[in-house]
Amino acid sequence: MVVVTAYGVPAVAVWAALGAILGVLPLARLALVLTAAYAACYGLVEVTDRLGGRIRLRPPGTRWQVPQEMVTGVSRRRRILVWGSVLGPGFMTRNPYAGFGLLPIAVAAAGSVRSAAALAAAAGLAHGTARALALLRDARPGRAAPDPMALVLTSMRWRTVDGLVLLVVAAAALAACIRLLT
Repeated sequence: MVVVTAYGVPAVAVWAALGAILGVLPLARLALVLTAAYAACYGLVEVTDRLGGRIRLRPPGTRWQVPQEMVTGVSRRRRILVWGSVLGPGFMTRNPYAGFGLLPIAVAAAGSVRSAAALAAAAGLAHGTARALALLRDARPGRAAPDPMALVLTSMRWRTVDGLVLLVVAAAALAACIRLLT
């Protein structure tokens, strides 16, 4: 429970603050158009990549990683807190899936401050909790190190799923854009 809390609480706080800021700004219509465009573009790239596509488009993000001096030689509690604060929200670390980059745009499209903050807090809770549960799964005693090729294949499958979900989001956002015009 400590690990889930250390990842989830900072994620909810950071995301809710982002949602409140984006909700105040008059971005909903523009963000809806950007949602459709981003989701269609990255959805097609991620799905066709699995089918042998030639287009390579990296998802937005950073390659920054937690410096070792922040976690080496410190207590277990502090190490969990540092990792949770950095990895829980997901903005300051590498994320190989384009769907993550869509989340702030979707939050901006939510409309009101309350809706944007609630959607953002839910995204933060989901991301932080998922990261914590993945850590706990991988840190089980007696668990053999995963096969590197299996990790690559799993990542490719998840990118395809991410691409398919992005295409569904693109269709929904496009329909919403058309509805706004009529």
